[in-house]
Amino acid sequence: MSDNLQHRKGSVNVLFTDANGKPLAGKDIKIRQTGHEFLFGCGAFDVLPLTAPQDGPNLAMYDDDKAKTRAMFQDRMDKWTDMFNFGTLPFYWGGYEPVEGKIQYESRMNAAKYLTEHGAKVKGHPLCWHTVCADWLMNYDNATILQKQLDRINRDVTAFKGTIDIWDVINEVVIMPVFDKYDNAITRICKDLGRIRLIKEVFEAAKAANPDATLLINDFNLSESYRILIDGCLNAGVPISAIGIQTHQHQGYMGKEKLEDILERFSFFGLPLHFTENTLVSGHLMPPDIVDLNDYQVDEWPSTPEGEERQKKEWSEMYHVLFEHPLVEAVTGWDLADGAWLGAPSGLLRKDGTPKPSYLEIKRLIKEEWHTEYTVHTDENGRATVEGFRGSYVAEEGDASASFTISKSSTEEKLSLAH
Repeated sequence: MSDNLQHRKGSVNVLFTDANGKPLAGKDIKIRQTGHEFLFGCGAFDVLPLTAPQDGPNLAMYDDDKAKTRAMFQDRMDKWTDMFNFGTLPFYWGGYEPVEGKIQYESRMNAAKYLTEHGAKVKGHPLCWHTVCADWLMNYDNATILQKQLDRINRDVTAFKGTIDIWDVINEVVIMPVFDKYDNAITRICKDLGRIRLIKEVFEAAKAANPDATLLINDFNLSESYRILIDGCLNAGVPISAIGIQTHQHQGYMGKEKLEDILERFSFFGLPLHFTENTLVSGHLMPPDIVDLNDYQVDEWPSTPEGEERQKKEWSEMYHVLFEHPLVEAVTGWDLADGAWLGAPSGLLRKDGTPKPSYLEIKRLIKEEWHTEYTVHTDENGRATVEGFRGSYVAEEGDASASFTISKSSTEEKLSLAH
């Protein structure tokens, strides 16, 4: 393990005993990592149709053959759960509550439980955003819109507490008050209140609903405007848990130097950094003159063998840079499969579900390069020091085993290896 990853590992002095408490002296104990503390993430939207009722809205848009559709999404999610431990689920207000009072609670809870049952943490995205907003909010005045926004946060954060404890509280707020593509309720109240007042209101509502939740501010605008905004929020006492950073790189990979510059600038606050939405394409690059990525509309955007090799190298370098930085706690690839957003070939799987080189490379990093598995030999007292990447582990001696965790605070552990 290289020295630049010392912050990712820990050690624990373990006393190994048998089921009766007798020390296992002079024994070879196999140590195998079963999960990471670091959040290796991917958008988990594909779990929605898989866990939806047969006649539910999340299946209605797909092939008439529901069994075939479910099989496709099962295959995708099998590949997802084989690699990732952190999933983002959509809570866009306009989709989650298209008609006031009629929410998609069961859909999201089914999806969230599927992920947690497969060992993943779940994030809800987002609680407040001007895009994909609920149109029915426009029937109200600004004071009522704000109250309904706060009520929505209280309702949803409370309802999912214990299942979803990580939230993008507010999304893309740098542009929010000047957004002019179409009128919407959230831009209205952001103009009225100002950015920092709105941010403070929504964060305090989320914090009150779940005091232990990880609460993010999230943006694609990584300029000084975002940094200044975060500084103002922290000075105003906004309870930001982590800074969300988006890098949708449809116009080309930003490169190591720019990535390191982003890390340096946003490390200023000493807060954890979550790279929340990240895409790298495996086809042709979007023209550089496009300002809003949503404006690029093409009939076909295929993945190519050359593009897939490029995507693999770029993802590998990006992951290495981010994993080596001590403040980065999470990295999320936005698209599992091609065509999910803007029709772009930005997934880790092709449209037919087959893995791209980027999928295999990230899996290699997680399960091989950044994975701990070896054998320790206990001393005459049954003790051995176990070192490895922070996360969950199993210790095995013959057919006896026990689970344990290596964390930043781990020092001593007593493990009874039972059959």
